[in-house]
Amino acid sequence: MSNQETAATIELPEGVVANNAGLDVMTVLRNYGIDTIFGIPGTHNLEFYRHLAPLGIRPVTSRHEQGAGYGADGWAQQTGLPGVVITTSGPGLLNALSAAGTAYCESRPLIILSPGVPVGEEFADIGSLHETKDATGAVGAIVEWSRRVHSGAEAVQAVHDAFELFRYSRPRPIHIEIPLNILEGPSDAPAQLLEAVAPRTPQAANPEAIARAAAALRTATRPVILAGGGSLRAGSDVLALAEALQAPVVTTLNGKGSIPESHPLSLGSDIRLDVAQKFCEQADVLLVLGSKVGEAELWFNELKPTGTVVRVDILETQLNKNLAAGIGLVGDSAAVVPQLIAALGDHRAPAAPDLAALRDRMRDDARALSPAFAALAEQVAIAVPANTIIGGDSSQATYLGTASFVPQDTPHSLLYTPAYATLGYGLPASIGARIGAPERPVVCVIGDGALMFAIQELATAVEQRLDLVVVCADNGGYGEIKQNELDRAITPVGVDLVQPDWAALATAFGGNGTKLADADELAPAIRAALAAGGVQLIHVPMALFNQAPLN
Repeated sequence: MSNQETAATIELPEGVVANNAGLDVMTVLRNYGIDTIFGIPGTHNLEFYRHLAPLGIRPVTSRHEQGAGYGADGWAQQTGLPGVVITTSGPGLLNALSAAGTAYCESRPLIILSPGVPVGEEFADIGSLHETKDATGAVGAIVEWSRRVHSGAEAVQAVHDAFELFRYSRPRPIHIEIPLNILEGPSDAPAQLLEAVAPRTPQAANPEAIARAAAALRTATRPVILAGGGSLRAGSDVLALAEALQAPVVTTLNGKGSIPESHPLSLGSDIRLDVAQKFCEQADVLLVLGSKVGEAELWFNELKPTGTVVRVDILETQLNKNLAAGIGLVGDSAAVVPQLIAALGDHRAPAAPDLAALRDRMRDDARALSPAFAALAEQVAIAVPANTIIGGDSSQATYLGTASFVPQDTPHSLLYTPAYATLGYGLPASIGARIGAPERPVVCVIGDGALMFAIQELATAVEQRLDLVVVCADNGGYGEIKQNELDRAITPVGVDLVQPDWAALATAFGGNGTKLADADELAPAIRAALAAGGVQLIHVPMALFNQAPLN
């Protein structure tokens, strides 16, 4: 007997219907283009999962809901669509909150769907399965908004509201809680409500403010562009503006790739370096595109420009945070940057200064922070194809290595969380990115401490039959925190960690593992792993790079 025939002969539990509110929610998501969801099936969320196969939605079952959230983030960065996570009630939902906090801090679009206690059982304290005092309130303290809906139609409307937020404001995570009796009950959403809402024109800035900004930029002799994550919405127009102004571009890590880092005007994503900050401060006009200019990106410094500051942000409330705007442009960079280009008209700026010496100084300063991680990243750079996505984490391997020494020509090619700075992000985000962009190689380069936070997701990568290379940079534990302790005259405690046999562990999960014996083996090992396919883990004892002669 087939599964379909078996299903047809089984009576559904009382109160559960096949064409239910869960179908409404998954249908509207599919109509918006969502074809992949991340999560873990559970007792209470099965009426979401029932509809995935008929709607052509791929389920990716993580081994922890935190991994589901980070996988959804990696997928979203490659597809341009919000990531979607389905959790069960109670512990499953709360397990996803680190990912929700990351999405909030890094301004990433994420939808979390969860079932909730039936209507009438709120705050009942009756010992029901997964009972949580106030799930919506708990999540609401972390995300942009969290709603407990009262009908299927209201749940569908919440999905529309989420897309409104993602498209026209600062993208941040949202949560929709659907009471179990509504989730499993009859559909009540009219057919027209299930259709995706067509996008409208992005928000433009005030024309008078644009004219003032363009006038300042026309007369600038030392313009500099600082591009943050919000600049990525403008796409190739950022490069067009930079070329019109002949303005060097330095980016935050969230803005990495806003213009190709191989371009003569690019200064890379090293705004955290003092030399890059001083260069920005000396500009006669500093144009800040979609950045908080926060301490995490500036490594606890603050910019003190001597010239005019022009800031572009989708939220007016951001224009004077951390750095006061002389001219504020409120709007979506996708609209504002073309407005600036149009306002500049036939402006022909003098050629930009030769940036070679500045680039060399920035590279030397970045290398001085950690010669070993710089050398590791440089081997990664020579080994990977140009279109490779590099997975990162709050690991020294990322912020002292690949962030500076693996140049990227396209946005979202470094998966990282510079502000929330979480461990456990890199591996699941790399899995999501590989699913979202199957045509691009993905190499995840993270520390041993970060990898152990999410090591179970190797099983997810194997199960999804992904080609994925993981480079484990093993410095024996939490290297940065150990140094923090030493800097405070604390005898290292809790930071020197027992290590597994990493190569054997990867093999046990169904992948392939190898351990390097020499630093020079890394680039050939990465090339071989990419060629072999499947899940490949390369264990790199950092002692090899600490001992190796470095250029």
